[in-house]
Amino acid sequence: MPFSLLPPCVVLSPSRYRAFTFSLTFLLYTSFHLSRKPISIVKSELHKNCSALNELSTASSSQLPNLHTAAECSWKPFDKSNYKQLLGAMDYSFLCAYAVGMFLSGIIGERLPIRLYLTFGMLMSGLFTCLLGFYIFVQVANGLVQTTGWPSVVTCIGNWFGKGRRGLIMGIWNSHTSVGNILGSLIAGYWVSSNWGLSFIVPGLIIAAMGIICFLFLIEREYCYVIGWRKLLLPQDNSSVSVPVQQVVVVKSESEPSAISFMGALRIPGVIEFSLCLLFAKLVSYTFLFWLPLYITKTAHLDAKKAGDLSTLFDVGGIVGGILAGVISDKLGKRATTCAVMLLLAAPILYGFSMISEFGLGPTIGMLLVCGGLVNGPYALITTAVAADLGTHKSLKGNARALSTVTAIIDGTGSVGAAIGPLLAGVLSSQGWDQVFYMLMAADFLALLVGADAC
Repeated sequence: MPFSLLPPCVVLSPSRYRAFTFSLTFLLYTSFHLSRKPISIVKSELHKNCSALNELSTASSSQLPNLHTAAECSWKPFDKSNYKQLLGAMDYSFLCAYAVGMFLSGIIGERLPIRLYLTFGMLMSGLFTCLLGFYIFVQVANGLVQTTGWPSVVTCIGNWFGKGRRGLIMGIWNSHTSVGNILGSLIAGYWVSSNWGLSFIVPGLIIAAMGIICFLFLIEREYCYVIGWRKLLLPQDNSSVSVPVQQVVVVKSESEPSAISFMGALRIPGVIEFSLCLLFAKLVSYTFLFWLPLYITKTAHLDAKKAGDLSTLFDVGGIVGGILAGVISDKLGKRATTCAVMLLLAAPILYGFSMISEFGLGPTIGMLLVCGGLVNGPYALITTAVAADLGTHKSLKGNARALSTVTAIIDGTGSVGAAIGPLLAGVLSSQGWDQVFYMLMAADFLALLVGADAC
């Protein structure tokens, strides 16, 4: 025999790959939320209060010959009295397409390589974000391609991390949504008053660049590295010398199960209950996401940049709330109970938030942090740890390929609420902001009601 092979299988420590996947997927989905935020920042720039400007123009038209009229102060078609409804329709076109596309995205994602699927979605999201997002077709197209993100990254993180301390890990990881919102607000706010087109172009370029990084570096799941040793016989002084040469063969650590059907995923215990709970919880969260900067602009009388910067405190509270929800649910072992308690506390906080602007900037900052934590805590827990738990439920008998479909069903149902909330806010805000907060409190109560069935 010229050589022989010894076939021991050595599974290398996956900790460094877990850390890498954790960090990379965090940054990938941060870029998704970063690209969604600019539209909420630019809203207040599209329709300005031009009354003071018009008075100055009338009083001293000879001294200020280049001053705009009231109509010219705002951007068409948002210069009319129905601008809130138009802005709400823009939000709805994106979010409705996102909700519809999400149900399909999970099923498609189970059957395609995640790395390629996610890369395609990020590149297309970058393109449509750069196209400024203020046309219905662009908003619909962007909503569809952005659905590639969530099922893909949750599946990757679920493949690499088991159930131990999943709430804490997912709580920390899910802060990418708030980090993306904060960065999106800061980037969009930097250009909103001088050149608001760049508020879309820069985030679009960022998510496209992250798509290329995804293609080059994303590792979808854990693998087993089989190390063999080859003995070579080399002549030396009429004798043989064995020289070990490392040979590495990579094989998948488990056989590929078949993808689960849509109806099969619905039959998993808890999927329907948590999906409906998320519908109302995400309605509240996304209404804040799309309308909070404009609300602060109108009630606190701040410009678009300052209002956008202040709105990031809501997302800071969301980071803390998501992590806290994960830690508590790990300790108690009860995800549904944790969500229910936070939803119960959120209702009176929402009412207080609607009145706090009268008491100055300090109380507003405190209420933004508390409200962000209680609103985003249940939303973060359901879309991450709960979805991962259900996607690897014992009834699936180890079939981890259900994770993407389950995640898409839960988040897709939640996205229906995300589409309805901003649309209703656009209609109700024309009758006064109090009506918007009554709607949010009703949605929070309904989330608590349907979520109680999962407890």
